[in-house]
Amino acid sequence: MNPNVKDWEEFQREIEEVCDTYHAAVENEKHGIHTVSIDEKTGIQALEREADTKPMIPGSVEKREYNYERHGTICLFGNLNVATGEIIAPMLHETRKEEDFAGNIENIIATDPNAGWVFVLDHLNTHLSETLVMLVATHLGITTDLGVKGKSGVVKSLENRKVFLSDKSHRIRFVYTPKHCSWLNQIENWFSGLTRRILTRGNFQSIEKLKAKILNYINYYNKNAKNMKWKYKLQKNNNPLVTNGI
Repeated sequence: MNPNVKDWEEFQREIEEVCDTYHAAVENEKHGIHTVSIDEKTGIQALEREADTKPMIPGSVEKREYNYERHGTICLFGNLNVATGEIIAPMLHETRKEEDFAGNIENIIATDPNAGWVFVLDHLNTHLSETLVMLVATHLGITTDLGVKGKSGVVKSLENRKVFLSDKSHRIRFVYTPKHCSWLNQIENWFSGLTRRILTRGNFQSIEKLKAKILNYINYYNKNAKNMKWKYKLQKNNNPLVTNGI
């Protein structure tokens, strides 16, 4: 889906914040502030073909069996360090509930507990949850009453929680892409490569073998990881609104 932009100035501001975050990532990394692009790749199927794939040979394309047995699905929580291009603390899980996402954030922070963290992500409700707010508050040493979900305080609503999680004064904070703008999230580019190289033509006899294949690919990828050269140009009614990128 494309964004239904009602306020172009706000839309521009949000895009600039994301791109400026990417632009600052390399320098921030030098000062102990990590920038991480995050999302979940859901419904990854462990498909086992009923017959072996026949590799391509001169004059003949690869042949894959159409029929398959499905051994289940998993969700990959992908975490891309924007400065280095590496995937850090990847998590494979059967579900993506708010507790799962908060656990993913906890795993990332654990790799460098005292560092600064900036997370780029979308507006999925699990990315704006009460559980996430409580986790961040704990790491920041905030002991004040955060209210009651649906009734009062920081955790009252998605909007209130977003303000807290986006607070630029926090050592751990979140930068949200505009709605329906997944193309602004760098991890989506990495997911595309994973799909092309590993998943689309894969043959997996079990969930465990699928997990092993994904983790082996991540280990291989990280050995030669490079950060993305980010460029973006927004146009409104043929008037260019240019944002800064890497």
